[in-house]
Amino acid sequence: MTTFRVWAPKPQNVEIELNGRRRLPMNAADDGWWQIDVDEAGIRTDYAYIVDGSQPLPDPRSPWQPHGVHGASRVVDHEAFRWDDDGWQSGPLASAIIYELHVGTFTPEGTFDAAIEKLDHLVELGVTHVELMPVAAFPGSRGWGYDGVALSAPHHPYGGPDGLKALVNSCHRRGLAVILDVVYNHLGPDGNYLAMFGPYFTEHHKTSWGDAVNLDGAGSDEVRRFFIDNARMWLRDYHIDALRIDAVHALIDDSAVHFLEQLGAEVKALQGALGRHLALIAESDLNDPRVVRSLEMGGYGMDAQWSDDFHHALHVALTGEQEGYYADFNGLADLAAALQRAFVYNGRYSPFRQRRHGRPATGLPGYKFLGYIQNHDQIGNRAQGDRISHLVSPELAKIGAAIVLTAPFIPMLFQGEEWGASSPFQYFTNFDNTELGKAVSEGRRGEFAAFGWEPDEVPDPQSAETFQRSKLNWSELKEESHASLCDWHRQLIRLRRQIPALGTGPLDSVAVRYDESARWIVVDRGAAVVVCNLGADAQTIPSPKHGEISLASQEGVTLSEDGIHMPGESAAIVKIEE
Repeated sequence: MTTFRVWAPKPQNVEIELNGRRRLPMNAADDGWWQIDVDEAGIRTDYAYIVDGSQPLPDPRSPWQPHGVHGASRVVDHEAFRWDDDGWQSGPLASAIIYELHVGTFTPEGTFDAAIEKLDHLVELGVTHVELMPVAAFPGSRGWGYDGVALSAPHHPYGGPDGLKALVNSCHRRGLAVILDVVYNHLGPDGNYLAMFGPYFTEHHKTSWGDAVNLDGAGSDEVRRFFIDNARMWLRDYHIDALRIDAVHALIDDSAVHFLEQLGAEVKALQGALGRHLALIAESDLNDPRVVRSLEMGGYGMDAQWSDDFHHALHVALTGEQEGYYADFNGLADLAAALQRAFVYNGRYSPFRQRRHGRPATGLPGYKFLGYIQNHDQIGNRAQGDRISHLVSPELAKIGAAIVLTAPFIPMLFQGEEWGASSPFQYFTNFDNTELGKAVSEGRRGEFAAFGWEPDEVPDPQSAETFQRSKLNWSELKEESHASLCDWHRQLIRLRRQIPALGTGPLDSVAVRYDESARWIVVDRGAAVVVCNLGADAQTIPSPKHGEISLASQEGVTLSEDGIHMPGESAAIVKIEE
């Protein structure tokens, strides 16, 4: 017997359709819920809901959508999968090396099973946490995952529920924790039927995607429950170790208890019940330290957040680009500020926003922030999806890696970054709705026309070729130039572990010196100093400390009483004598 329950306060009548044939009326329960017990329904039964005579609709809490986001849902028994990760505990975020990947482009096959075959590479590299871009079911066979509509159903073309469980199980078997990217600030436009069931959205708040999710209006108690139960489900039933919460600044909530605060408290309670370490990581554009302050300190209780200011400052220092939001950042001075304060914009006036932005992250340690030079957004939101290795020389790419992997933040790499993958990561979709697909393609071209791009230079998101171009070419690891960069990343990660001072820690212990005109920067981490010459010419960089070179990106780095002699575009880590 299976009990079917659905929250649908909007319709007057709700029926369930089983296996596309039999329809049964559901019984009204309290607070807008409908339910029915069906003796003959078991695992793999297909079902759909009919509200006030509508077409059959998928379950808002569907655990599996084998027929696509418009088709029937399927019953899943989460107890049936055979886990072998008893006693598993993820390592702390403070010591993490995170690797973000997109299942569809990580391998040629683009499935959970295929990703398992590449996990040993990540272990050898030194990765501790694998972060999966969203896997909740979305329209079509290919996409980034941020247009998900069946938020509890792993994308069927990737391998469905058992495929995701097998991937997580395999990660744990190799000592890798798993972070899942979840999207609660909006749903995709195609296949989103929530509004037919209840007040999931509100006109009182707007986001860039339209009406905001209803977190503080009439009926919001159950809407909040919907998303929090989703988070608990991933952590409990799929053994996920942490969630990355997309764009929390778009979770507009005027309640006395913010949605994130409630989520943080309930995940902490679940952690106690499961006896496993769990974590929440926010993507936030607010530059507000309350996001990552503890609940006891009046914060929202997120364990860490992405640090875009650090990314932007480092990107500008390496590339010199200052278009769009990069206009707010200026060379090594802002990179130094990011390394020492996390938020460059901590109440400072932002020319791009034309207002003051942020507040100081006073007292927060480095492990509250993720640092990176690449991620899916910062690559994929470029017109042609070009990576940092496409924009700068191999030597400058090594400098960027050195700064990321020795910064006081939790370092994060994006798939293929470690070997300077030649494949771009472009924006791609697969909407079956012809008008929607056309609008997305035209919108993408129009967006970049303002930056001087010709329409035919902007890849069509709907084209299968755009998706195929974005797949990693693993054979590149056999080529010397790619293998050399991969080895550089591997050595940096190893050195970060060998010298504890290079890990996360208090930001006020980081000392930075730089020369904007000579283009060098020295980051003093106490027991080690990171020295980078971003200039094209060799130069001697003054150093008040003495030690031995532990790692250098080029030959010719030498120490003397005058300082550190550096070839052009080189980086070195100097272990300080005690």
